[in-house]
Amino acid sequence: MAREEGSASVVVIAILVALVVLAMGTADVGRVLIAAARAQTAADAAALAAAQELAFPGDLAPLDSARELAVLNGAQLISCDCEPPALEATVEVEVTVGALLLSVGDRVVTARARAVVEVPAG
Repeated sequence: MAREEGSASVVVIAILVALVVLAMGTADVGRVLIAAARAQTAADAAALAAAQELAFPGDLAPLDSARELAVLNGAQLISCDCEPPALEATVEVEVTVGALLLSVGDRVVTARARAVVEVPAG
């Protein structure tokens, strides 16, 4: 009769490793989802800020206003199609997720938003 002492500990170790990898993957997914939500918020705010500058010109150019709001929301403005006399602003922003637990290298999330200035019929 062969001795099987210690075989249960191998199974327990394999289960623990699988649980650790699952937990790390869950943490990575959570970080990416948070970054995606932050990127979308920044894109929405930047597009609205640019559209407001198009509708009611102030001290800042629409591009500068969009860039400022993107930075305030933790993002970097990648592009802004918001040149006067246009009545809409389309922006794209990027948020750095950073290095993930199960992935090598920094990751980024991008988001786009569009805001349209509607001129009342008069």
